[in-house]
Formats: sequence, C-alpha cells, structure tokens
Amino acid sequence: MKRYWLALLLVFSAQALAVERVVSLAPSLSEIVLELGAEDLLVGVLDGGDRPAALAKVPSVGHYGQLDMERLLSLKPDLILLWPGSVGPAQREQLQRLNIPVYVAEPHSLEQLTAQVQAIAEQLGRAEAGRQLAVQLRQRLAELRQRYQRAEPLRVFYQVWNQPLYTVGGGQIISDALSVCGARNVFDDLKLPAPQVNIESVLARDPEVILVGDQAQKDAWKAWPMMASRVRLVPDKGLERPSGQMLEAVGRLCQVLSPNL
Repeated sequence: MKRYWLALLLVFSAQALAVERVVSLAPSLSEIVLELGAEDLLVGVLDGGDRPAALAKVPSVGHYGQLDMERLLSLKPDLILLWPGSVGPAQREQLQRLNIPVYVAEPHSLEQLTAQVQAIAEQLGRAEAGRQLAVQLRQRLAELRQRYQRAEPLRVFYQVWNQPLYTVGGGQIISDALSVCGARNVFDDLKLPAPQVNIESVLARDPEVILVGDQAQKDAWKAWPMMASRVRLVPDKGLERPSGQMLEAVGRLCQVLSPNL
C-alpha cells in the first residue's frame, strides 16, 4: 500500500510540474514539438523561413537574431526551447537570467539529435511519444548507415552559399549526415560551424561531388568546367533543420550521392 501511494504521489508531482506554455526559438525545435504531438503547448515561436500550417496562428517572438524579449515575456512561458545560434550572445545571457527554464539544443550528430528529441519530449511531458520517435529515428539511422557504407568515403564539398563561399565545418550535424551516406566533408578539419572558404581551397581539396542548394549556385560552377560535372543539387532544405524529419532528408541526400544504389 505504501508503494502505491508513493507511486501516486510521483504521478501527481509530475503533473504539477508539467509545462503548459512553451516558446520555441528555432524552426527545428518547433518541428520537434509538432512531431511529438505537443503543438498545443506552443504559445510563441521564433520565425525563420516558412512555417508549418499547424503553427500558422502561433504568435511570433521575432526572427533569427532579432528576438522580441518584451513579446516573449508577455506570453508567460514556463519553458523556452533554445538553439544557441538563433539569438545573439547578449540575449542568450538575458534569457538565462529570466528565471524561466531554458532547454538548450545544439546537436552535432544525428545520434545526439535523437537523444535531444527524447529529452525534449520529457521536458514537454510527452516521454512515451519521445521514446517511440527516438526508436524510429535510430532504426532509420542504422538502416541508412548499413545501406550506404563505403570502403572508401566519397569526398564531398557541401556548399552553403556562394557569394561569399561558405561550407560546413567538421562539428556540424551535416558533416555527420554525409558520413551516414558513406561520404566525407572535405572541410571536416575546420572547427567553425559555417566557415568561409575560397574557390582555390575547394579545388585544392579536389572533391568528387559538390553539393549546392539551388540551380543558380549550380550554374555558377560552369566557370570551372572541370568541376561543373561534379555538381549535384541537394533535394531540399531538410538537412538544415535538425528535427525528426532530418532523417528522411538524409535518406534523400544518400540517394543523390549514390544514385545507382
């Protein structure tokens, strides 16, 4: 009987501590909330690109790098989901002083992403949904690694932007996505998340494949005929939003890198 009342007390304590008003400060974190079926908890989101239809009526608290702190406070959140790159250092420090719980998510690998999805689910009181989604994501990740493994990794240059030329560093989750597809980021020795490089350094590293985000960037490589035939379009922007959907975006990336598999 004593164990029964203790278990009941723990249930009521968890319910009392359950969050009810969540502000998400990154589109990827908002997507995770949706994937966990917890969109009813969202009272504010930071905008960046197109919103999912389910979040069309959720109040905005600003845009990337431009957080409206007064608006955020007016929504009275009891949990803030933060990706560090979404706001500047001064506002990040201000958030930490608000006496509002802040969960910081910055995965550097797909395994870390899966763990953070589960951790966010627990923060939202959706632990079972998080467990189920994490199992699905790990299974998909294992399938992709097994299917696309190579004895010798394919050398890839991942282009973020072309004017000026930016790529991703070795600690960025996209580098891990490339490794799942049996590839290696030719700039994986760089530590910055999005380092600026130049054409000469790209040519020197001699990538077998160049990945670009749109047709205009692909056409720009025609100025270097020896490289133009190596350029391929990334099918969507899902790789740039670390949420559950990223695993399917990685699957499409693997198809681009290994069209005959």
